[in-house]
Amino acid sequence: MKKLVLSLAMMVAVLCVMAQPKIEFEKKTHDFGDVHEEGGKITARFVFKNVGTEDLLLTNVKPGCGCTAANYTREAIAPGQTGFIDATYDPWNRPGNFNKNIKVSTNEPDQTTPYLIFIKGNVIKRPPTKYEIAGYKAGKGELRVKEYAVKVDISNTQSHLDTLWLKNFFEDGRKVSVETELPAYIQEVSRSFGQEIRGGEEGYIVLKYDGSLRNGWGNLRDRIALITNDTIEAKKYIHYTVNIKEDFSHMSQKELDRAPVAVYDKTVFKFDTIAQKQTVTEVIKITNTGKTPLIIRKIDTNSVPAISYKMSSMTIEPNQSATMELTYKAQSRRGRQYNNFEVITNCPTNPVQVIKVEGFIKQ
Repeated sequence: MKKLVLSLAMMVAVLCVMAQPKIEFEKKTHDFGDVHEEGGKITARFVFKNVGTEDLLLTNVKPGCGCTAANYTREAIAPGQTGFIDATYDPWNRPGNFNKNIKVSTNEPDQTTPYLIFIKGNVIKRPPTKYEIAGYKAGKGELRVKEYAVKVDISNTQSHLDTLWLKNFFEDGRKVSVETELPAYIQEVSRSFGQEIRGGEEGYIVLKYDGSLRNGWGNLRDRIALITNDTIEAKKYIHYTVNIKEDFSHMSQKELDRAPVAVYDKTVFKFDTIAQKQTVTEVIKITNTGKTPLIIRKIDTNSVPAISYKMSSMTIEPNQSATMELTYKAQSRRGRQYNNFEVITNCPTNPVQVIKVEGFIKQ
C-alpha cells in the first residue's frame, strides 16, 4: 500500500513538472538586409508556438535602443496555439549596420533569464536634404532655425548675446517675430531683416540674455518661441541652458576677509545596500566660520527625483550652523547608484559645493 501511494505521488509530481507552458520560436533572428534610411519604419514578425501543456503568457517584452515592440500577443496562448511579436526599427538618422535584440519574458516557471530575439540589417545612408546642405539640420517646415539650443555660462553681473540664424526655404516671404511675453532677462536687440524674411533669404536675430536680471543661480532652463507663419511648424522653440555663478570680482580684500566661509562636516552621502522602494536619510551640517551671514542661494539636485532635502535655515549667522536633512528614495531603481547635487552659497572661496550620493539598490 505504501509503495502504491509513493508511486502515485511520484506520478503526480512528474505530471506537475510536465504540465507547464513552453515557448518555441519559428526563428530568433530576422535579417532585413539593405534598407534605405528614407524608406520609413521596418517591421519583422516573430511567430512562436506554445509547445507546453498549460497557457503561455508573455509577461515582458523589452526592445533595445532604436527598436520598438509595442505590438505583440497579450492574451494567454493555449497549448498548441501560436502568438507573435512585431519588432519595428526606424532607420531614419541611423545609417550603417544595426543589430538589436528584444528581451522576452514569459510565465514559464523554469525561465531564469529572458529569451533573446534579434533584428539586424544595414541602413543605406540617404542623400542629404536641401536643409542639411545649407546647414539647417533641425526642426521642421520650410522656415528653419540653424540652432535651437543655447548653452551659456555667465556670472550674475554678465549678459550674453546669441545670434539665431534663420533661412526661409519658401519662395515667398514669411513673417518672423519673437513672442511678446518675453521674460525681462531675454530681449531681442537686433535682426538683419524686417518683420518678414524674404523667400530664399538667410538672416539672423540677436537675443540678449541678462544674468543680472535672471534672479537665479546654478543650472537654469528657459524656453522662448519664434512666431512664424510657416505652414508646417509655426512656432520655433529656442531652449536655453544657462549656468549662472556669483561674481565676487568686485569685492575688496577687506570685504573678502569678512566674507562668510562655508564648512561642511561631510560631502558624501553614502548608503549601504537597500531594497527597491526603500528610503534612506542623512544629515549634513553646514557651519559658517566667516564674519558675515552665509546665504544658501540654491540647492540644485540636478533634476534627480530620488533626492530631496530640508534645510533648517537658508541663512547661517557667523559661528553658527544649519543642518541639511537629505532623503534618497530608491523607488524602482536598482544596481549601483552615482548621483550628485550642488549647494550654492555666497561664500567666495567655495561658492559651489558638490555633494556626492552613492549606494547600491538590490532588486
